[in-house]
Amino acid sequence: MVNSNYNPDVLNCIANLSNDEVFTPPELANRVLDLLPQNLFTSPNTTFLDPFTKSGVFLREIVKRLDRGLRDLIPDTQYRIDHILHNQVFGIAITELTSYLARRSLYCSKRANGKYSVSQFDSESGNILYTNRSHTWENGKCKYCGASQTVYDRGSEAEQYAYMFIHTDNPKQFFGNMKFDVIVGNPPYQLSDGGAQASAIPIYNRFIVQAMKLKPRYLSMIIPARWYGGGRGLDDFRSAMIGDKHIRVLHDFLNASDCFGTGVEIKGGVCYFLWDRDNEGPCCIYTHNGDTVVEQPSRYLKEKNSDVFIRYSEGVTIYHKVSAHKEKTMDSLVSSQKPFGLRTFVRGSRTRMKDGIILYERGEIIIHQEWIDKAKVYISAAYNAGDTYPHQILGQPIVGEPGSCCTETYVVICPFKNSAEAENVVSYIKTKFFRFLVMLKKSSQHAAAQVYSFVPIQDFSHPWTDEMLYKKYGLTDTEIAFIESMIRSME
Repeated sequence: MVNSNYNPDVLNCIANLSNDEVFTPPELANRVLDLLPQNLFTSPNTTFLDPFTKSGVFLREIVKRLDRGLRDLIPDTQYRIDHILHNQVFGIAITELTSYLARRSLYCSKRANGKYSVSQFDSESGNILYTNRSHTWENGKCKYCGASQTVYDRGSEAEQYAYMFIHTDNPKQFFGNMKFDVIVGNPPYQLSDGGAQASAIPIYNRFIVQAMKLKPRYLSMIIPARWYGGGRGLDDFRSAMIGDKHIRVLHDFLNASDCFGTGVEIKGGVCYFLWDRDNEGPCCIYTHNGDTVVEQPSRYLKEKNSDVFIRYSEGVTIYHKVSAHKEKTMDSLVSSQKPFGLRTFVRGSRTRMKDGIILYERGEIIIHQEWIDKAKVYISAAYNAGDTYPHQILGQPIVGEPGSCCTETYVVICPFKNSAEAENVVSYIKTKFFRFLVMLKKSSQHAAAQVYSFVPIQDFSHPWTDEMLYKKYGLTDTEIAFIESMIRSME
């Protein structure tokens, strides 16, 4: 039976075009706005900016809060709305289409000077700006966003995704050097770089860096969580973020669908945070997994000698116990991508069809010929990002017999004295302890050498079990239980 009184919010009904630009449901926008000091919404002088507005949901919900908060100070409804829309709420759209959506959400008209606009402006755009910008190409890449000229040099007739806010050296230009108290929103996440298999570069970091140039009092954004430990070109960004003591609240969603709703999949999850310009201190971290929300003990995002954000407080104590031994780590034994210089599609001189093994002539091996006759371990260079619990984290390790090599599908862990030693390495990789330490650094499906940098090298003259490792590093029953709950058996 249809409920005749059902009146859905239209901004809940907008479908995402892709996982690059995800629309924000009104409920989520309000959870982000709840992070802010609420007295901001009772002042007629607070200014807000969404510099990458899509549906206009953040701006609309801000106006609602200001309308309530200023009711006693400015009793006249129209005068109050005029003041808010003209003096307090500003946006920059990411495309021409979203500029119309945002103005429709905010002004009830896609033209701010139209007869149906709830507040009259002198221009069509009002305080929601959009101009069609072009990329600035240097050596085949845009100098502002890193977009591929091959992919995005489309001419004026097509959308180039040269987002206004980040395609300038001076972000203050848009509103005449105006100072903003709050910058908030959900930026675009990535751009295709023209590579194979939908390869893409992250760009959400560029919006955060640009926003901080405006020196707002508060900054809050929804972004992918991959920056915690990985991501192309994110090393400097990650270092700055985890070292920034002004990040005071972080909501961490292990599954993006728990944040945005069913149907949104972003490998590694998403997060939103509150950055407070005038206050430093430990960060309040909330971990969301399904309907469960765990409030971690307040802590700084950076741990001693760690170059990543460790997602779980239980993981922090385990990390410190392991690192206290000051042992060499497994990343020193793990090869780079294409360990023998062979791409996935490369085929050898002949193929033994019975078991699918590809045979190569030694002359076909480009690099590391010295590994061919060594015992080694192969492991997938990519395995799922771990969106289901408990995780497996890594693909099954394979002992590489002397005389073998592999394509870039795998990375190589080597060299070892003999196949027996390599078998003992495999026993270590299969432990939950090993894969838990990898999990602390692995935020996407890629398993490059650096994700093994928390894992200590052991004595491989014998096999290893979890019980042996738990005892060696003095883990408590609680810490063991956490590892067991997070990592599933490989058997």
